[in-house]
Amino acid sequence: MENKKEMRQWLDNFGLDHPLVIAGPCSAETEDQVLKIAHELKDTDVTVYRAGIWKPRTRPGMFEGVGAIGLGWLKKVKEQTGLLTATEVANKDHVQLALENDVDILWIGARSTVSPFIMQEIADALEGTDKIVLVKNPVNPDLALWLGGVERLYTANIKKLGLIHRGFSTYEKSKYRNIPEWQIAIEVKNKFPDLPMICDPSHIGGKRDLIFDISQSALDLNFDGLMIETHWDPDNAWSDAAQQVTPKRLIEIMRDLKVRKITTEEQAYQNELSVLRSQIDVADQNLLDVLGKRMKVAEQIGALKRANNVAVLQNKRWNEILGSMILEGQDRGLSEEFILRVFKAIHQESINKQEKILKA
Repeated sequence: MENKKEMRQWLDNFGLDHPLVIAGPCSAETEDQVLKIAHELKDTDVTVYRAGIWKPRTRPGMFEGVGAIGLGWLKKVKEQTGLLTATEVANKDHVQLALENDVDILWIGARSTVSPFIMQEIADALEGTDKIVLVKNPVNPDLALWLGGVERLYTANIKKLGLIHRGFSTYEKSKYRNIPEWQIAIEVKNKFPDLPMICDPSHIGGKRDLIFDISQSALDLNFDGLMIETHWDPDNAWSDAAQQVTPKRLIEIMRDLKVRKITTEEQAYQNELSVLRSQIDVADQNLLDVLGKRMKVAEQIGALKRANNVAVLQNKRWNEILGSMILEGQDRGLSEEFILRVFKAIHQESINKQEKILKA
């Protein structure tokens, strides 16, 4: 996929002096609920009103959305408030109905992004549309799947494209519903700087108390906007109650968030930044030297194990190391999540090197 500035044009056309805000309930439940929330958001910094019409659910029997009747409610939102509208589509029938009802923004959910078949079906149904299409990251941290979905849409002559970062599933214990894996979003932004990136703090956090901090992290990383689930009575919402905020709380969040400058040409700032970056460069070089030495030792251990016919993986030793590193890392101000990520990567590289020696 070529890096086209036209992909960003739709966002620039809004002429906003703040990040784009997409807000509204996880699910459209009733006409009164949809319109009540919309009217509470119409005179705020919210530009786009979102509501799930069709809800992909993990288990049967759960609320799966009101269906096509809700599209008429979104029409009334646009007529009565002037807000643009957005909803999720998961197949060609959803696409056709959304287009017929003049929904402004269609997004493709994480469960759909994982399937090239579904993405191709949606791309074919949308071919040539001038609607804005946003693609959520797949459930698991697979960058190729995410970008592959966007490429299918771009190949279908859909130019108003963007991404939604909603975090990734994990079996590991975490305070998040879906771990952010910010480095993956950063990698995408580096490859395609003109592809707008929206953050979905509701699905990353899974709890409303986390939404502000996640939103601020996204803005600190120069995301282009936020999609925040908003309900007038979130505790009694028909889906994802824990992660929705009231319109009043959303207004507070938007007021308190700090939008950072991309940079500044002030000389004092540039001078200090240059010094600090030099220190980072030196630390990174030292880190590479240490890692290189560690892997040499791992290779020596591999040779010793081969000579004595000993298995590569030693779980007891590994668990002792990991527990010790977590404690020592905390003493140095490093989070357990970071230590686990770093040392698991180091351990895997050590195993790879030892296995190579045993197979030689």
